[in-house]
This record gives sequence, structure tokens and C-alpha cells, in this order.
Amino acid sequence: MTDTILEVQNLKKHYNQNGGLFSAFKGKENVIPAVDDVSFYIKEKETMGLVGETGCGKTTIGRTLLKLIPATSGKIIFNGTDITHLSAAQFRPFRKKIQMIFQDLDAALNPKMRIKAILQEALTVHCRLSDAEIDHRISELLEMVNLKKSKLSNFPNELSGGEKRRVGIARTLAVGARFIVADEPTSALDVSIQAQVVNLLRDLQKELRLSYLFISHDLRVVELVSHKVAVMYLGQIVEMGLAGRIANAPRHPYTAVLWSSLVDKKSDESIKNEGNPNEGQWGVFDFERPNVGCRFAPRCPVYHAKNRPTICTDPATSPQLQKIDDAHQVRCHFPL
Repeated sequence: MTDTILEVQNLKKHYNQNGGLFSAFKGKENVIPAVDDVSFYIKEKETMGLVGETGCGKTTIGRTLLKLIPATSGKIIFNGTDITHLSAAQFRPFRKKIQMIFQDLDAALNPKMRIKAILQEALTVHCRLSDAEIDHRISELLEMVNLKKSKLSNFPNELSGGEKRRVGIARTLAVGARFIVADEPTSALDVSIQAQVVNLLRDLQKELRLSYLFISHDLRVVELVSHKVAVMYLGQIVEMGLAGRIANAPRHPYTAVLWSSLVDKKSDESIKNEGNPNEGQWGVFDFERPNVGCRFAPRCPVYHAKNRPTICTDPATSPQLQKIDDAHQVRCHFPL
């Protein structure tokens, strides 16, 4: 893993939200920083896990990388080319190299098309192939994802969750993808099926030299499949490093709470008690209006234990993502 296939520099995706009648008179809108100054890189044959609570911006990053939604600012560099502001026509040659496995395959797979037609469509959009070549390529894809040929005549609603995942994976491979955004690829699957999907993705990575951005809530799976992990909170990466270090020796309080809730199986009440028992603020956060300064401060056990120091909430001293060790970065004034 020596060549960088994707580099993201200071990526921002902000949404404007109408603030109501009073704001309308003033001509003001609320800005929601769904993705706020995010930077990272992914190498060939590398998997970067992306974790965080719902609403933190994980899927928005994935969709922005694929130019399904436009970036507000920043750079997306794929294989040495800045693709951030390419038009649809200019981006077309890159489209087949950058693909996404969507979380909701019931919506992503056309319910009125049979599986063979879905794979045919993926092939014919980007390649000029004869009918015989298409049939041969579809057979290769089925073998790659371990899907029976008899499933080609089925509609998506006739497949199991695991089979739909395999079709989604096959569709990304059909066009020759090199970088894949896998958005919750194991969600809503039985544990045994999850293991099969994970093993399939890992085997394909070795065979085809694929790179993944692996978005998931399942911390065990992320730790298993990822070379490195980025932890997001309210649009920002708060910690990033090698998967083993993030899981076993986290430096950001938020990361520590995430993994301790998995390892120690703590109740929501015990997690709240790690902060300020009198505050009880762990359970709720407002992703539309992140706090100034450190965005995690209102819920941070370290912040409350240190009697809420001003440095954590002062806009002038907002914590930056700092390198604290080899390949390990953290956004915190008081890292663990």
C-alpha cells in the first residue's frame, strides 16, 4: 500500500436552512455544517472505517466523494486528479472507477427490473459490449460474489438481504470500480450473513486491489475490516488512526465512550454518569446547531471533570486535529 488513490482536503458540505419568519425578514438562514473541514487519504488496497452517531455526516461524505451532492468547498483528488468541480461530462470517465454500495438496496435496486437487467444496465452504461460479452461478464460477476445463476431471473424483492448485498457489490464491480464507498454494507443482516459479506469484501480487495471507505455503526466489524479508522462527531473528524489503536487505546473522550459502550456493555445511564450526573446531557445533541469551540464539550466527561474550562468552549480556541503519534491524530485539548 504505497500509492494514494483518494485524498480529501478540507472538505466542507454546508446546508442552508430557513430560520423562520423572523430570520426571513432579516435575510438570514441557518447553516448546518454537515461536513466541516474534513481531510484524509486512502491508499490502494486500504480500508478506512468511518464511524459516528447518526447525523454526524458519514453518508454525506460518501455521497460528496461520488459527486452525488456538490461540495461547498475543499478538494477531492482521485488518482492524482482534482475531481471536485468537474462537470458531469468531465467526471464520466471517473464515475466507473468510484462507486458506492448503498445502504438501502430496496431503494437502490430497481424493483421492476430483474437482476440480469440490473447488471446488464451497469455494463452497457460504461462499456460497449456484445450480447455474448455481456453474458460472459455477468457470469464472471456472479462467480466473484458467490451468487447463483438462477437468481438472474429474480426481482430484487425476491432476494434475501444477503443476496441483495451481493448484487449491489456485483453492480459496482461490473463497471471496473477501484474505490468503493460501502455505506453500512452489513446493516440489517444476520451475524452469519454479515461475516460472509465482510469476507467477500476482503477477498475482493485482495484480488482486485480495491480501496474502501467503510461506513458503519458496527464497531466490531469496523475494527475487523479497517486498516485505519476515522471517528466523526457533528461534521468533524475528532480522531483518526490505525484501527487497533483507535479500538484499544483511544485518545479522544468521544471515541473512548463509543468503544467502551461496546466492550463493557455499559447502560445508557452509566455512560451519562461518566459525565456530570447533574447535567444528564449525554443522550441528546443538536446536530443542526453545533456548539462553538469543542462540539463534544457539552457531553464530554473530561470537560465536566475539569470543571468546564473555558478553552473548550471559546470559539477562538476551537480544538484542531493534531498529530499526537505516528499515524494518530486527535481533536481535543485534553486527550486521554
